Amino acid sequence: MRLIPFIILLPILTMAQPSTLIYIGDPMCSWCYGFTDELSGVKEKYNDVLDFELVMGGLRPYNTQTMSELKDFLAHHWEDVNKASGQEFKYEILDSKTITYDTEPPCRANVVVRQLAPDKSFAFFKDCQKAFYFHNKNMHLKESYHDILTALDIDTQQFDRLFESEDMKTSVRRDFEQSGEWGIRGFPALILRHEGKLSLVANGYTNKEDIILRIEKVMGN
Repeated sequence: MRLIPFIILLPILTMAQPSTLIYIGDPMCSWCYGFTDELSGVKEKYNDVLDFELVMGGLRPYNTQTMSELKDFLAHHWEDVNKASGQEFKYEILDSKTITYDTEPPCRANVVVRQLAPDKSFAFFKDCQKAFYFHNKNMHLKESYHDILTALDIDTQQFDRLFESEDMKTSVRRDFEQSGEWGIRGFPALILRHEGKLSLVANGYTNKEDIILRIEKVMGN
């Protein structure tokens, strides 16, 4: 019998878990929308160094208030985000008396895409934000995602089936619960998992330079 040298097996047995940047956000969170370019810059810098995970925080899941009922409150925040980040908003949807500010459906849509095409999850998340804030689409309707899915070459029929499934409704609740277990109370938030420890490197809108400094400190660079 041929013996396999132990040295070949050793790296596999001792391989460290890769460090991971975990983004906790909500596609209908205006500050998450404002944060998009900052996060994109951080992701680009650490593209070959850190894995990336997207977890749905659930800003206002299952909320029953209409957009018009929250118009003044939301418009104020959207204006602040625009001033801070330069992201463009369209405000017509705030007059809707039928669309509720329930953020569960778009969060669920992102969980579906995370399962179907994990490498495209962040691109999908960003496009969902644009669809809501700039194009004012009703993100409760599965059809509102079809153009985005087609552009990303993700099967719309598979998406539609999963979007309506109880499994995905359960999965997105697990995301909300995970966010709560981590103690996240506001979005956007970034957690760095490094050497088995979790470190909060951003909670709320933060510029990429500050985030990079915090990541470097945690990683000991």
